[in-house]
Amino acid sequence: MCGIAGAVRLSLDIPRLTKDLWHRGPDAQATWSDKDLVLHHHRLAILDIASGSQPMHLEHLTIIFNGEIYNHQEVRERHGLKGKTHSDTETILLAFLKLGPACLHDFDGMFAFAIYDHRANRLFLARDRAGKKPLYYYEEGGRFAFASELNALQAQVQAGISEENITHFLHYGAFHGSATPYREIRELPPGHFAWYSLPEGPLQTERWWQIGDGYNRRTAVSEKEALEEVDQLLHRAVKRRLDSSDLEVGSFLSGGIDSGLVTAIAAGYKPGLKTFTVSFTGSYDEAPLAKLVADKYQTGHTEIKISFDELSRDIEKILSNYGEPFYDDSAIPSYYVSREARKHLTVILNGDGSDEIFGGYRRYVPFAKYDFFRKPALLTSLAGWAKRIIPLSHDKQTRLNYLYRLADLASQKGTGVYYSSTTDIFTGFEDKIRPLTEPDPVGQLLHQLNRSGRSGLQKMMEMDFNCILPDILLVKMDIATMAHSLEGRSPFLSKELLEYVPGLPDDFKIRGTRTKYLLRRLAEKYLPDTLVGQPKRGFEVPLRQWVDKELKELIFDYLLSADSVSSRFVSPAFIGDLLERRIRISDEKRAKMLYTLFALDVWYKKAYLPFTRHTV
Repeated sequence: MCGIAGAVRLSLDIPRLTKDLWHRGPDAQATWSDKDLVLHHHRLAILDIASGSQPMHLEHLTIIFNGEIYNHQEVRERHGLKGKTHSDTETILLAFLKLGPACLHDFDGMFAFAIYDHRANRLFLARDRAGKKPLYYYEEGGRFAFASELNALQAQVQAGISEENITHFLHYGAFHGSATPYREIRELPPGHFAWYSLPEGPLQTERWWQIGDGYNRRTAVSEKEALEEVDQLLHRAVKRRLDSSDLEVGSFLSGGIDSGLVTAIAAGYKPGLKTFTVSFTGSYDEAPLAKLVADKYQTGHTEIKISFDELSRDIEKILSNYGEPFYDDSAIPSYYVSREARKHLTVILNGDGSDEIFGGYRRYVPFAKYDFFRKPALLTSLAGWAKRIIPLSHDKQTRLNYLYRLADLASQKGTGVYYSSTTDIFTGFEDKIRPLTEPDPVGQLLHQLNRSGRSGLQKMMEMDFNCILPDILLVKMDIATMAHSLEGRSPFLSKELLEYVPGLPDDFKIRGTRTKYLLRRLAEKYLPDTLVGQPKRGFEVPLRQWVDKELKELIFDYLLSADSVSSRFVSPAFIGDLLERRIRISDEKRAKMLYTLFALDVWYKKAYLPFTRHTV
C-alpha cells in the first residue's frame, strides 16, 4: 500500500507533498523526473520489501503504484513473464509491456497506478474494479497533476469549489463518479483507465470493467453448485490475500457472517491467526458473538474497547482527513478501530463488498418483491398518505421505523426512491437546498438501469455497487486505515467473485425476508449457529447522542457562525429550525442532517480554506 502523485508542466512542492502523503507510505519516499514530468511515491512496504522500491523502471516504462495485485505470480505464469524481483509492481510492468491495458483484466487486486511510456511520451493511469484505491487528478490550462488523496492534490493546485457538486452532495450524501467538491479536480472512476499525452494532454478516459457485465451473464446453476463455487472462490480470494504479504496478516472479526467467514477460512490457512474485535461504549456489543468464532478457530484474539471520550477533540481531524465533505458517521469508529489495530499489525482482512454482491442490506427485501423504481402514480399517492399517518419512530431498528421508511421510499419518484432507501439525508426537504442546475449523475445511472430489463433487486444492488460502495464505504475505509498506515484487504471484492456472483438468481441473494441467503447457507458450514441468522448491523453509532451532547456545542458554533458555508447551500431558516427541533422528523434523521451540514462546514474551514486563494 502506498501513496502516489505526479505532475506534468506543473511544479510540485515536494516537502509539502511528502508531509501530506507520509501516512500512506512512511517506509520510503522517492521522486523521479524527466523533462515536463514528475512522479512521486510513498511506500508502505508489505511485499518484496527488499527489491520493490518505486518508481520502478522496465525498458521504456516507469511506474508508481498504490495497492496490491494478489495473483501476480499466477499472472506471470499464465503469460510467461520473467522478472528480476518478486514484486507485484514489476508484474504490472511486465504484463503491461506484453498486453497493454488488456492486462488489467488479469489482475485480482486493489490498485491505482501511473505508467509513463518514454517512447510514446504519454501517461497511463488505471484504477481497480470496485474503486478500493483512489486516484484524483487536476487538469487546467495544459497542466496536469494527480495524487492518492484530495488534500495532497489541493495543497498543490489550489482548485476552486464546485457549487453544483456540493449541491449534489447534499441531495445524495457523497460525490459520485468523477465528481469532487472542486471545479478543476476530478476522480478517475472505478473500473476506468486513462491516457495523458505529454506535454499538454488532454486526458482521455475509458471504462475497462463494470459490474453490469456480471448481471448480464445469467448463471443457471443449482443451489448446491453455487454454494460449492462460492466456497471455492472465497477460499482462493482469502488465500491470495494471506500469501501476498511478507508481513503478518490479521483479520477484523465482528459478530456478522462476512468477517466470520473470512476469519474461518483464513484460520484454516494460518493457524493462530490474529483477530480483532471492537466494542464501543453506548452501542450494541458484538464482542461475545465474535468470541464464538475466535474460540472455534483458536485465533489469537484481541478485544479492543473504544470509548468516544476524545471525540469532540478529534472530530475535526477525522473529518478533515477525507479532503471532501464526508457524511457517513461510521467514519468515526472506523478511525479509532484502525488506530488500535495498527498497534498490532500492518495488514488486515475485512468483509467489505459482501453486502453489495450477495444481498446483505435489509432494504433489498422489498425490492426483491417489487420494483419500486417502476411503480404507478396511485401507489406513490397511497404511500404518501401512509407516510403521513404512520407515527414517527426515533429508534431506527424498530419495525415501526421500517414501515415508515418503506412508505417513504414508495412515496418518492425517480432518484428520490434511491436516496430515500439509502442515505436518506434531505429526502423530502429538497426544496430547502439550492436546486441542481445539471442532471443528477446518480439519476442518470438509474435511468440507464431502468431501461436494462433488470429486476428491482438487481437494479438496487447494481446501484449500490456503483454508488454507495465506491462513493462512501470504500472511501471511508481507505482514509480511516491509511491515516494510520494500515492496509485493509477485502476478499469479497476478488476478481472471480465479482465476475460470478452477480449472475446468480435473485433468490440466491434474497429469499423471503432472509438477506444474503446463499452466504448464510455457506456460513452454516463454518460458523456457530448463533451467528448465521444475525442481522447486519455494522458500527452501531450513537449519532443522536453525539449531536445532542458530545458534539452539540461544536455543531452549533459551526452552523450558526457568520461564515458558515452550509447556509449558502441550505436555507438558513431551515438550519435554525433543525437546531431548535421545529421540524417533524425522527431524531435519527435530524441528527443525520445536522451532522452532514457540520461535515460540510468542517471541510470548508479545515481542509479547503487553508490551501486555497478561492472563496465561495
